[in-house]
Amino acid sequence: MMGRSHAASGAVVGLALAPALGLDTTEAVPFAVAVAGYSIFPDLDCGGATASKLLGPLTGALSWLVCRLSAMVYRATRTDHRSTSAGTHRHLTHTVLFALGMGLLAWSTALASPWVVAGWLTFGVLSAGAALSDLAALVAAAAAAIPLAARTNPLAALGDMQPWVGLAVGLGCLVHLVGDGITVSGIPALWPVPIGGKTWHDLHLLPRGWRLHTGHKVENWLLYPAFVAGAALLAWPALQPVLEPLTHTLPTV
Repeated sequence: MMGRSHAASGAVVGLALAPALGLDTTEAVPFAVAVAGYSIFPDLDCGGATASKLLGPLTGALSWLVCRLSAMVYRATRTDHRSTSAGTHRHLTHTVLFALGMGLLAWSTALASPWVVAGWLTFGVLSAGAALSDLAALVAAAAAAIPLAARTNPLAALGDMQPWVGLAVGLGCLVHLVGDGITVSGIPALWPVPIGGKTWHDLHLLPRGWRLHTGHKVENWLLYPAFVAGAALLAWPALQPVLEPLTHTLPTV
């Protein structure tokens, strides 16, 4: 699945789950934007992906390290020695274990300081915008910043977000797995659990004949527009209570 579809589907999942998690209107949208941004994070194992090019040499170097690590782990744990795969793209970062590990990393580091929370959220906002479009980058940034700006103490608001930052990161990675799991290639989501004698067994979430081809018509003309429409519908109730006080401050003509 393409980056923009991953991000849009992440936004839908984040907005849909926010009320169930007890997040108020000042947190629901930042949470959803973070989920959307980290929905493209597993593609760091591909040098040409949006996540790998996001911050230029910085994320480029991170992508190189992730690829090398993925290849090393693949060679050390594979059971099919006839495979010619390099063990990079759609391997280590496309596993449930990786998603849980990233969520745990984000949660544990976010407890250190609200500024760490800001760092995780900023990367998520930038990722979401880059995966969609330049306009979407502005919308995502505003959607995440307005609820913070509405608080009298934005730093304290960031502190309130510490408990769910790890969940947003881990959930975003899991959303990515689902998106790639419905494609024809599949992903080794359950590594290192051996399935059919293979630790890197490609798991498919749809039966043969229903699996999607990345970037083809079904994704571009059906799924992606549906995700965008769903995100817009879910975001409006969350943003309305925040935007309403701001509209009263605008000068009338």
